Amino acid sequence: MRHTVTLALLAATLLALAGTPTRADLNPRPNILWIYVEDMNGWLSCYGDKLIKTPTLDALAKRGVRFERAFTPAGVCSATRSAVITGTMQTTFGIHNHRSARANFRGKDMGKYDAITLPKGVKTVPELFRAAGYHTFNQGKTDYNFVYKSEHLYDVQAKSMNVASMKFRDLWGPAVKANKPFFGQIQLRGGKNTGKVTPKTDPAKVQVMPYYPDHPIYRREVAHHYDCIRQTDAEVGVILNALKADGLLDNTVVVFLTDHGFRGIRHKQFLYDGGIHVPLIIAAPGSIKSVKAGTVRGDLVSAIDLGPTCMAMAGIDTPKYMEGRDVFAADYKPREYVIAARDRCDYTIERIRAVRTVKYKYLRNYLTDRPYLQPQYRDGRDYMVILRTLYLQGKLNKVQSAFVGPHKPAEELYDVENDPHETINLVNDPAHAEALKRHRAILADWIRLTGDKGQQRESDAGLRAALKRWGKKCVNPEYDRVRE
Repeated sequence: MRHTVTLALLAATLLALAGTPTRADLNPRPNILWIYVEDMNGWLSCYGDKLIKTPTLDALAKRGVRFERAFTPAGVCSATRSAVITGTMQTTFGIHNHRSARANFRGKDMGKYDAITLPKGVKTVPELFRAAGYHTFNQGKTDYNFVYKSEHLYDVQAKSMNVASMKFRDLWGPAVKANKPFFGQIQLRGGKNTGKVTPKTDPAKVQVMPYYPDHPIYRREVAHHYDCIRQTDAEVGVILNALKADGLLDNTVVVFLTDHGFRGIRHKQFLYDGGIHVPLIIAAPGSIKSVKAGTVRGDLVSAIDLGPTCMAMAGIDTPKYMEGRDVFAADYKPREYVIAARDRCDYTIERIRAVRTVKYKYLRNYLTDRPYLQPQYRDGRDYMVILRTLYLQGKLNKVQSAFVGPHKPAEELYDVENDPHETINLVNDPAHAEALKRHRAILADWIRLTGDKGQQRESDAGLRAALKRWGKKCVNPEYDRVRE
C-alpha cells in the first residue's frame, strides 16, 4: 500500500513539473494557415522599403523565412489561385483563363458554360489535407477556374474579407474541439482596400516608377498602395493575435503571400515583375527544423510550391501530378527558372508567357496584332485616361510611351539585375544573344513538357460565357465565331 501511495505521489509530482499539456503536446502535427492577400506588391520594410513600416510582417519574417524571389504563376487572381490550390501551373489543367468555369457570374446564370473539371484523380491541396485528417477552412474568396463543390474542399467556408467581421473561432474552433490540426486560408483585400484605408502616405514622398508619368494621379496611386500595405500589416496582426489568444500560434505554420501585384498597369494582369514578384514569408513552429528563423532566401520559388511545401510539413506525400516542390526538402535543388502565363482576363483576350531567371526576364508576346493596352477593365479610370491623354499630347517619354503605343514586340528580354523596372529590351542586343537563345529554349521545352493548354484557342463554350458576361465589351476577333 505504501509503495502504491509513493508511486501515485511520484506520478503527480512529475505531472506538476511537466505542466499542463499544450496544444502541440496534444496534437503534434502542425496547423497550417495561409494569409492570402489580394493585389499587393512587396513594398514592406522587411524587404528593404524605407517609406513605411510593417512591424507585424517584419516580426513574422524574423520568426521564419523571407523569400526574396517568389513569383506567382499569373498576374491575375483566379489563374494564380487555381494554380496554387492544385500545386500545378494553371495552363497544365486548362484553368488559365480568368474567371472561367463559372455557372453563375455576379448573379447572372450562365446557362450552358465552360464546365472545366480537373483530371480524374487530381485533388486540391485542401482535399489532400482533409484526407490526412485535417480540419479545413477558408475565409473569403476562392476564385477557382474549375468546377468544384466547396464542401469537398472545406469543412468551414465563410465569405467576409473584412477582418473586423471575421469570427476566427468559428474557423479553427471545430479543429480544437475535435483535437485535430487545421489547414486554413484567410483572404485579405490588400490592394483592393479602395476607400477603406486611412490616407497617411504623403504622395510627395513616393517614388513613381519610370514607366509611369510623374503626375499627381500616379503619385496618389502609389501612395494609396502603401496605405493598403500598412492596413494589411495591421490586419495580419489581428489574425496572429487571435491565434495566440487561443493557444495555437506556437504550433501553427503561418504563410503570408499575395496573389499578384497592385492594380497599376504593367502590374496586375501582366507578367513584368510588378505583376508577379510577390512577398512570401513562411514562419513555422520550432519543431519543424527545416524552417530556420530569420533566414532570407534568394533562390527562385513559384507560388505553386506552396502546397507541396506545406503538405510536407504535415507529413503528406506530394502527388505526382503536382509541379510544385517542397522548398524545404533536404534534397531540394533551387529552380533555374520560374514560368508565368497571361491569358484571357475578363473580356480581353491575350497570350503572353514569361521566363524568369535570377538575372533575366524573357517575355513572349503571341498576339502582336493588338497593343498592350487593348480594351480592358481599367478603361475609364482616371489613371488610364490621363496616361492616354498625355500620350496623345506627346508628353510621355520613350519608356512611358512604349506601353501605351499601338504596337508590342514579339519578344522582350530584360536584365533584371541591372534594369529592375524592365524598361530596356535587349532582344536585339548582340551582347545578350546567348541569354536570349537560352530563354527561348527554356520556354519551348516547358510548353512541350507541360502541354501548355493556353497554346490552344479557348472553347466555344468559354467564349460564349465571356460574351454573355461582358456583351459589347468583347471586341477581340476571337469572339466572332460565337456571335449570334
